Amino acid sequence: MQIKIVQTTPYTDQKMGTAGLRRKSKVAMQENYVENFVQSIFDAIGGVKGQTFILGGDGRFYNKIAIQKIMKMAAAAGMKKMIVGQNGYISTPTASRVLLKNKADGGFVLTASHNPGGPNGDFGIKYAVASGGQCPTSLSDKIYENTKNIKQYAILDAQDVDLSKIGVQKLGDMEIEVIDSLKDYVDMMQNIFDFDAIRKLFAGGFTMRFDAMNAVTGPYAQKIFEEILGAPKGSVVNYVPMEDFGGLHPDPNLIYAKDLVDLMWSDNAPDFGAANDGDGDRNMILGKKFFVTPSDSLAILTDNYKLIPAYKNGIYGVAKSAATSTAVGRVAKALGIGYYEVPTGWKYFCNLMDSNRITFCGEESFGTGSSHIREKDGIWAILFWLNIIAATGKSVEEIAHDHWKKYGRSYYMRNDYEIADTEVANKLMADLEARLSSLKGKTFGAYTVSDAYPFIYNDPVDGSSTKNGLMVYFTDKSRIVYRLYGTGSVGATLRVYLERYETEKFDENVEQMLEGLADVSREIAEIIERTGKTKADLLT
Repeated sequence: MQIKIVQTTPYTDQKMGTAGLRRKSKVAMQENYVENFVQSIFDAIGGVKGQTFILGGDGRFYNKIAIQKIMKMAAAAGMKKMIVGQNGYISTPTASRVLLKNKADGGFVLTASHNPGGPNGDFGIKYAVASGGQCPTSLSDKIYENTKNIKQYAILDAQDVDLSKIGVQKLGDMEIEVIDSLKDYVDMMQNIFDFDAIRKLFAGGFTMRFDAMNAVTGPYAQKIFEEILGAPKGSVVNYVPMEDFGGLHPDPNLIYAKDLVDLMWSDNAPDFGAANDGDGDRNMILGKKFFVTPSDSLAILTDNYKLIPAYKNGIYGVAKSAATSTAVGRVAKALGIGYYEVPTGWKYFCNLMDSNRITFCGEESFGTGSSHIREKDGIWAILFWLNIIAATGKSVEEIAHDHWKKYGRSYYMRNDYEIADTEVANKLMADLEARLSSLKGKTFGAYTVSDAYPFIYNDPVDGSSTKNGLMVYFTDKSRIVYRLYGTGSVGATLRVYLERYETEKFDENVEQMLEGLADVSREIAEIIERTGKTKADLLT
């Protein structure tokens, strides 16, 4: 085996987002594309000689090839050990768990999360640091600068490694340990939740449907829900990971998990429904003809933390992304625990967890988690719900209604406006920001503005400051949040988050309840005049 030094030329599009690098599969398949990015990371962190890394992915197209490339590059760079999921599979939550358990120096998870897979789908690489979470912005910026100037990379000229066999083998001087990633994850969940209580729930006739969406958590779900907890055989569907997710869009929401949603709204609905995304960090929770918003889910989990063995002695606090509804804030105030609002992006939660400021956290985009790892965790959230149901004997809908009676309800929805011209999108936001202070006291329909300002987060741990969205609050505790997403040469998405607070109306249609506020959101931002759009392109 020899180390090859390969001359290369830079790609200029390898800037990482909040969850790593995501590109179309055909882009990632370009000559030296993956290698350039990985070498740029190695260089940015001062090399990996003598270090231990975690490696795996969600099984999507091109993962197998990219994993072999990364292992050979790591061996050429003098890495001591690579811990790899069997057959290259590892969910994002499990990767964080394995990294922390082994006190590894970093890791790669090959995933584009909830995006479609296959040759015409998406490919992605998440880079995790020693804390088990995503790398800080300062490091990702350094990596990006390296990608623009890279001239060569080193790779071991060797045969591919057989990742089907659990155990230890060698790649050059580097040790490859192939692990059963399910075992580490299952052990962790058994130490958090009351598995005996959940077993009794299923033994008593409770039914569920879990849709793995042909992604990486299928085997995890079969092992935990059916084999260990005793859910009826067939409770887990779409459990075989596929490179193209069987043609599914592995995003656990009301649109893309249509088969599950149709079942839960049918006369044959099981008691409980849930789904994960491609890499297992997102979740959706359903009852019979009932959907729990991610915002409400975070609030309900936080309010019921004492029912979970691992948290019965107390939690530090809770955090949410600024765009997520204020529901969990009311719970935090009642419980007298810490409460934080952060920008969108899971890395902002990690500092708060590492400094023992929070235990739970979540985002409106179907991500919920706790300090057991440094990533969001879909199966963790589902087990939390099952544990609450087992402890209370109540249905999903009853649990939600009890919560609303106690705290009130935030009717909540996201409206997405696809704007083809990036300049139009940027100017809309810039002009709105300039007008914010003048909105105070003005009345729009039934809503009077109490405050309006850009959201700025000052990290209490590292002192960094981040601006992320524009906030408009009203006197009745309703609010609108504006964020621009995905700006680039092909346009941008204006995301408008609507929230209306109610203390009595718990069974009304969400879209109808927010219709007036949606009109106000378009008026305030001049959406119709600037984009020609009289309604959102997508409601979630």
